[in-house]
Amino acid sequence: MRAKRCVRVITRLVLLVVLTAAALLAPPPPLFAAGGPAADPAAPGPDRTEPAADPSVPALGRVWPVGSRPPVLRGWEPPTTVYAAGHRGVDLTAPPGAPVRAVAAGTVSFAGRVAGKGVVAVELTGTGDPPLRTTYEPVTASVEKGDAVTAGQVIGTVAATGSHCTAGCVHWGLRRGEAYLDPLSLLPPWLLHRGPSRLLPVPDS
Repeated sequence: MRAKRCVRVITRLVLLVVLTAAALLAPPPPLFAAGGPAADPAAPGPDRTEPAADPSVPALGRVWPVGSRPPVLRGWEPPTTVYAAGHRGVDLTAPPGAPVRAVAAGTVSFAGRVAGKGVVAVELTGTGDPPLRTTYEPVTASVEKGDAVTAGQVIGTVAATGSHCTAGCVHWGLRRGEAYLDPLSLLPPWLLHRGPSRLLPVPDS
């Protein structure tokens, strides 16, 4: 009886060791299963996914259109066909009166009203033929068609009316010809990421 009991104990110990080794050597599970909910494309992090960059769009953006890293109220949802439903741009949180900046250098191709909304469009320098064109709405323009703008230059302010968001926002779009693209692809990783806070040294007084 004692021998059988010892065999059972040894068998259990061996099984425990094997199971423990298998658990330690197994690859970690993915954060999101295929087809699971999408993460905020503008907020990558340890529990977030990062937007896939469009290889046809150079990451030449140097600033966000509004603020330093505004929350994305609604991301880019490309339509399945030209006339299908979708969201042809991204909605960035911004209060009325906030400055709107050109994300990259270019030339203002339009500054006026479309369907009652103030719109500014900027053709980006050196982005091919046809060039990439960013659009911002609703915006009260401070530039005119033909003006050259630099990255970060204020091109207007968020208009108090004309937004399709329930809260204040700017709809930021990107096109090449008639094709709509994801404007977030213009931003390099260092703009998409929010790095950890750092304490700066304080000089002696």
